[in-house]
Amino acid sequence: MRAARCTALLAAALCVLPALAHRLSPAFFGLTETEPNVFAVQWKVSISGGLAAVLEPQVPAGCSLAQAVRTYVLDDVRLQHATLECPTGLPGQAFAVNGLAQTQTDVLLRVDYLNGSSSTQRLTPAAPQAVIPEQPSTLDVVRTYLMLGVEHILLGIDHLLFVLALLLLVNGVGRLVATVTAFTVAHSITLGAATLGFVHVPSAPVEAIIALSILFLASELARRRAHGDGADDATAANLMTRFPWVVAFSFGLLHGFGFAGALSEVGVPEQAVPLALLFFNVGVELGQLLFIAAVFGFASLVRLAALRVPRSWHRAVAYGIGSVAAFWVVERTIAVF
Repeated sequence: MRAARCTALLAAALCVLPALAHRLSPAFFGLTETEPNVFAVQWKVSISGGLAAVLEPQVPAGCSLAQAVRTYVLDDVRLQHATLECPTGLPGQAFAVNGLAQTQTDVLLRVDYLNGSSSTQRLTPAAPQAVIPEQPSTLDVVRTYLMLGVEHILLGIDHLLFVLALLLLVNGVGRLVATVTAFTVAHSITLGAATLGFVHVPSAPVEAIIALSILFLASELARRRAHGDGADDATAANLMTRFPWVVAFSFGLLHGFGFAGALSEVGVPEQAVPLALLFFNVGVELGQLLFIAAVFGFASLVRLAALRVPRSWHRAVAYGIGSVAAFWVVERTIAVF
């Protein structure tokens, strides 16, 4: 039964590896009303993957650009600023992004009005156009940031590999629940603190340390499996074996800064920061639970099929995760400098 479960976990890991090419990098189109029916425009899109060359926002009908578009490049992001005049008003107008249907990313559309109200909508490849609402809805914020959270965790292979390694390392349902809960609580703390502006940590070092945390778990998995699962082996006294929730909590704090970095890429509406933060975090947790459920669901299918498990499954898992993590450590450390 244990072998079957581990085989399922390995299969699940292999299934999510293709997501490496499709990390969540939503584009952002922001409209801030500076005078009645006059809006400052910000268009932010990732350069990698050719998104900047493919995606093209369309000026809503009845609106026009009041000045030339100013373009800046910051790391992997292209920023464009302009001024949009809409004499007949913006609510009720259709907004579309050409080329979105041919990608695997999203566009977050946010409009902030002079009266303090705002609307937030999410455009997707399946729905690349949206009508700016007459009355901004709280439900739009909830739906948008909930889905952004789910997508971020499910398309974030680094976070999923960390969770997968935890599932492989921790024995017993009670200990597993405590460990995953500690990870959840920790990254919720730092996600909230960073988004609300209480703490600021540069994203590049955080991403490098996240990769290092995955490498740590992979090496721990390789050592433990090399000595067997018995309680008397050489690793029984280490921190990961005795107090896995402490390790999960510590690394969870780092992963929370990573989640905050992803959220900062699209921003949050000023009038609904707590709501957007709450439901982005809920979305992250839903995505995490979906992944865990999928892993154990697949494990049950493998067990029912009574498939034979190669004796070297543990080496494949440990070295597979470790190799990917080691590559990220080098790549992301170089990016720091």
